Amino acid sequence: MRRLPYKSSVLQHRLIMPQQHVRIAPSILSADFAKLGEEVRSVDAAGADWIHVDVMDGHFAPNISIGPGVVKAIRPHTAKPLDVHLMIAPVDPYLDAFAEAGADTISIHVEAGPLIHRSLQHIRSLGKRAGVVLTPQTPAKALDYLLESVDLVLVMSVNPGFGGQVFIENSLRKVASIRTMIDKGGYTIDLEVDGGIDPATAPRAIAAGADVLVAGTATFRGGPAAYAANIAALRG
Repeated sequence: MRRLPYKSSVLQHRLIMPQQHVRIAPSILSADFAKLGEEVRSVDAAGADWIHVDVMDGHFAPNISIGPGVVKAIRPHTAKPLDVHLMIAPVDPYLDAFAEAGADTISIHVEAGPLIHRSLQHIRSLGKRAGVVLTPQTPAKALDYLLESVDLVLVMSVNPGFGGQVFIENSLRKVASIRTMIDKGGYTIDLEVDGGIDPATAPRAIAAGADVLVAGTATFRGGPAAYAANIAALRG
């Protein structure tokens, strides 16, 4: 069955195609860093599909988070894929380190290096899945010559830097546009949305075409006893 095209009515009624498998990727940016390994194990047991790791350098994004050492430290705590989002520039000098630390997918921003296509090729040469990231101001057209080189497209629905931000509504149009590009091209590419995802915005992102949702605050709210219910609420 063909996926429904993006329409405002689809979003309003939260229609989700039954065959669309939605994966939830809790962002550890919202976890308790004092017990990070325990937090990763808890969201894994609660039903997370991936573990999302936001890496910021205080330069490309106005915050400083973690490095390869933390990725290496949490790797033994889960067998789920580590979905590493690098908000750093220049990004090329750090790709090998995050691959060696245990990342399964490494996603980089279009603006994070002088030759994005070469960077994506290098990620794949390391045996990792390559992702490309679009910030709110990066147009979908930036993907025109990149889709054949990626396994994942990440659409940021907030500005890079901090958790807990409000979802940017016009991100849905971008998600829908990229879903059309992926489907028309016959690509096998995950379409991920990150930023302001909660039980209210999640079904709208899914209806627009997303099949992976990153959620930090909405997952980790309420402590470990609430994680399973939080994740279930995001699936709709």
